[in-house]
Amino acid sequence: MKKRTLILVVGLTVLLAMAISTAAGVGVYHLYADQNMPDVNYNTTANNYILPTSTPKTTTAATYSSATNIPLQTAEPTTLDVRGINAAVKAAYQKANPSVVGIRVTIQATTIFGQSTTGTSEGSGVIYTTDGYIITNFHVVQAMYEYKTSTLQVFLESDPTVGVDATVVGYNVGADLAVLKIDRTGLPALEIGDSDELEEGDFVVAIGNPGGLNYMGSVSFGIVSGLNRTIASSGSAALPLIQTDAAINPGNSGGALLDINGRLVGINSAKIVDEQFEGMGFAIPSNSVKEICSSIIAHKDDPTPYIGITVSTRYSASTLQMMGYPAGAVVESVAAGSPAADAGIQRGDIIVELAGTAISDYTGYSTAANGLQPGQTVSIKIYRSGRYGTTEITVIANNS
Repeated sequence: MKKRTLILVVGLTVLLAMAISTAAGVGVYHLYADQNMPDVNYNTTANNYILPTSTPKTTTAATYSSATNIPLQTAEPTTLDVRGINAAVKAAYQKANPSVVGIRVTIQATTIFGQSTTGTSEGSGVIYTTDGYIITNFHVVQAMYEYKTSTLQVFLESDPTVGVDATVVGYNVGADLAVLKIDRTGLPALEIGDSDELEEGDFVVAIGNPGGLNYMGSVSFGIVSGLNRTIASSGSAALPLIQTDAAINPGNSGGALLDINGRLVGINSAKIVDEQFEGMGFAIPSNSVKEICSSIIAHKDDPTPYIGITVSTRYSASTLQMMGYPAGAVVESVAAGSPAADAGIQRGDIIVELAGTAISDYTGYSTAANGLQPGQTVSIKIYRSGRYGTTEITVIANNS
C-alpha cells in the first residue's frame, strides 16, 4: 500500500450537518546546545531584552594524531541555560499574546432536504493596527464567500467570551492572506519583525488557537527549520515559506510566529501530516505579510470586482493534468444570485480562460479576477464533463 503525504492548512472548522475537514499533528521541540542563552530581562522602555554577560566557556585540549599531528577532536563543553530560554519564551508570549485573536465564521445553510443548519469555522488572527485591522489566512474566512448568509466575529484576548462583529476588507487568495476590520481603537498592535533576518536554528514561538477558541492563546516553541520553502497544498500560500518545528495544530491558521523578542516574523498557515514526517509547520514571512496586507488596506475603498465564484486551492495545474483534466481553476462554489450563477457556472467546472486570459491554476484565476472592473462584461471558458463551453459574465462591485 502506498503511503500518502498530506500538506494541510491548519484552520479549525467545526461544522454541523456539513463537512469541512482538516488535520494536523504534533510538533517536536529541539534545543540547540550551542545557543547559550543566559537569564533574560525585558526592558519595556527600550523594547528589547537585556542579556547579562555569559560565563566564559570551558575549552578542553584537543587530541592529536601522532602520525599526522592533526587534531582529531576538540571539545568545548557548553552549559545550556534553560532558565534563560524559558524566561525569553515567557517574555515573548506575554508581549505578543494580547495581539493574537480568535476568529469565528458562523455559517447558515440549507440542506438538500430544505432544512436549515448552522455550522462554525474557527481560526486565529493578529492585530495589525491599533484602529482595528486584523490579519489572518484567507482560508480561515473563505466560508464568508461560499455562504453569503455567514457572519464573522473576532474574539480579543482582553474579553475572549464576547465576539466583536467584523468585516472582510480584502484578501489575496494566492498568498492565503486576508485583512479584517473591527470597530475598535486603542488595540495592542503586534510589533512586526524583519523575516529576512531569520536564520536556520533561530528560536521561534507560535501563538494561536489549536482546537478552536476553547484553547485560545496556546503557545508552542521551536526553531526555524528552513527558509524559502515552497509546498503545494490545499490552501497554503503560493509564496516562499518559513519552515518550523514549533507545534502547529488545527485552529492555528492565521496565528503568530514570533522571534525570541516577541516580534511577528510569520503568519502560521500549513503543516505536513504523514507517518514519516513530524514537526513540519509553515508560516508566511512577515515581510510578505506586511507588503500584501498594507496594499489591501490602501485599496480598501476601491470598487472590488465580484462575480460570485470561489475556486479550490487544492488542485494545481500538474495535479489536474495527472488526473486527465485540463489545467485550470476548479470551481468550489458559486454564490446564489451572483453573476456566475446567472451565467450557469456550476461547482466542479474547470475555468480555463477568463476575459481572454488563459487560466492554469487558482492563482492565475485570482489575478485575472482581481483585474476585472465592475460593470464590465467578460467571457469565461469552462471545461465540464469532457466538453468546453464559453459564456459571458457581467462583473458587479463586491459591495453592491
